Amino acid sequence: MSDEFAYLVAPATPDNPRNTEADMVQLADGRLLLAWSDFYGGGMPDDAPARISAKVSDDLGRSWGERYTMLENEGAQNVMSVSLLRIASGELLFFYLRKNADDDLQLIVRRSTDEATTWSDPVMVTDGTGYHVVNNARIVQLDSGRLVAPAAWNPGTWRELGEKRNAFALTYLSDDDGRSWQKGQSQIHLPGMGCQEPGVVQLRDGRLMMIIRNSLGTIHRSYSADEGATWSEAESMGIGAPVAPSTIVKIPSTGDLLLIWNDCFRDGPDAEAVRRPLTSAISRDDGETWECRRDLETEDPYWFAYVSVTFVEERALLTYWKQDRRPTPNMLNLQLRSVPVSWFYQA
Repeated sequence: MSDEFAYLVAPATPDNPRNTEADMVQLADGRLLLAWSDFYGGGMPDDAPARISAKVSDDLGRSWGERYTMLENEGAQNVMSVSLLRIASGELLFFYLRKNADDDLQLIVRRSTDEATTWSDPVMVTDGTGYHVVNNARIVQLDSGRLVAPAAWNPGTWRELGEKRNAFALTYLSDDDGRSWQKGQSQIHLPGMGCQEPGVVQLRDGRLMMIIRNSLGTIHRSYSADEGATWSEAESMGIGAPVAPSTIVKIPSTGDLLLIWNDCFRDGPDAEAVRRPLTSAISRDDGETWECRRDLETEDPYWFAYVSVTFVEERALLTYWKQDRRPTPNMLNLQLRSVPVSWFYQA
């Protein structure tokens, strides 16, 4: 296999203008399962009709079988934003958002004991109130076995709040492999547009670190010393970023942290706030310092966002949406990129 390859694994079409928010998991026989938000009927907004589609690869992502529907649209508006997680018991968990209205967005989980051939009845993770945003590839299992689902919660109607929306970051926790859930005790708050699209990673000392999208110009973070029950006040990481999601994961082979974000403010805070480039960096000290910054994508006029990272055989397989910002076609395509883990450590 070549050291690096990338291509559109789910290109958009006029009838299917948005393929986004994906995740991958390796099955027991070595194949890869890819699932994503498949918006159909010509709509692109977050409230347009969408289902969860999937493909399977038997060559570590170089080629894929035919698209199939993994979950039909069971929401009044749509289903979207997939997280696939193999837990310590060996079961597969399939998380997604079910959107019924602009004030009703909930996280759902189903489980499989037969390698994604069939899925259980749905279980609601969130509490059924308000509008919960949980990005793709966001659910983690801690060393203790606890499951942590980070969410941004809007108590009112999301569309009415518009750019003035002020979300709170919080967590939902499960200690029985996702069969039941309880809300954490903290609600993290920031000024401006609030705390959006959080992601969580466990540090070497057992603490959790949450990274938070916001409108203040830098990625912010919060810490938990009790496995997600309570969280510290959010603080800046000192890493410039636009109002866009960032992704943080732990590299299994090294224990180091990998951060992927839009490093558009590298030349200063007055630079244009765009979702380009898509950049990675490594931390060997649990997020205190970052090194080995490398650009995954820089091509103008495209934007890149909503990253998933799946580690397989010393490789990292990434998905993210790629949008042509010109007036036409201006659709959202799902991009796949595969690189050796060592790629992230090169200067």
